[in-house]
Amino acid sequence: MSPNGSDRSSRRPVRRKLLQALAAGLVLATATGCTSKDFPRLGMPTPVTEEAPRILSLWQGSWAAALATGVLVWGLILWAVIFHRRSRTKIEVPAQTRYNMPIEALYTVVPIIIVSVLFYFTARDETELLKTSKKPDHVINVVGYQWSWGFNYMENVDGKVTTPKQNAKEIEAIPNRMLSAVPKGAEGVYDAGVPGQRNPQNGHPGPTLWLPKGESVQFILTSRDVIHSFWVVPFLMKMDVIPGHTNRFEVTPNREGTFMGKCAELCGVDHSRMLFNVKVVSPERYKQHLKDLAKKGQTGYIPAGIEQTDAAKNAETNNT
Repeated sequence: MSPNGSDRSSRRPVRRKLLQALAAGLVLATATGCTSKDFPRLGMPTPVTEEAPRILSLWQGSWAAALATGVLVWGLILWAVIFHRRSRTKIEVPAQTRYNMPIEALYTVVPIIIVSVLFYFTARDETELLKTSKKPDHVINVVGYQWSWGFNYMENVDGKVTTPKQNAKEIEAIPNRMLSAVPKGAEGVYDAGVPGQRNPQNGHPGPTLWLPKGESVQFILTSRDVIHSFWVVPFLMKMDVIPGHTNRFEVTPNREGTFMGKCAELCGVDHSRMLFNVKVVSPERYKQHLKDLAKKGQTGYIPAGIEQTDAAKNAETNNT
């Protein structure tokens, strides 16, 4: 067989593998179950709060930047492979370049610029997302514990501002600067979940957190034992629930429905059972739910967590 024929036969397996790889990539790209409406969100669920579109925009921008960088790098690699491949007729080694200061400066400066731009937009959006109001419409203490969730609704259920505010020992772990957001006359009601609990409407596991549509809700996050993470999937954000340190954030739900929530921090052997539901309803139904909890005798609060560390007590926050 001629040398040329041998070269052609040796290249066939490579071409076959390349075609197989391209076919596999096409299958992976088209078999995700996403529709044309889902594609612009790049895997993110439909936002259900007024704050979530900002997170979605940051996610999309990050993907666009990563794709542009990837296309540039892949293009340079392919360019080098195609136009600087070894010649079949020439066997001499091409000229070697040890130092090229413009190129070295380029691949040092460009990554710094990319990271700086990503940092700017991340810091800008994070600052906005973590802003909390001095007087939100509702304050809910989310309590994480092995292996479920509890919800202290710090609400004025009876509607009387003359009712003494509940400053029970169960919530002593929460800093006073956060309790100042609790409305006057708030006697509070609670709901404590267990791992085997299920939502009566859809059968999804875990307790159900009720929220009012179109009204701001400030979450105060506390833990009784280890680090958990409060994650409502269509909120597009999550926050750690840390023993000895209280976190908080604020959202305004804008879509009714029942949504999935889970612990996003590996917290022990039954971490996978730390599921919950979030039910967004009208403000009227939300108030009725609080009254139903009161009728069941679930008034006051469940223990919020362990004592705060000195660093957490003395932390300075900028609220709006």
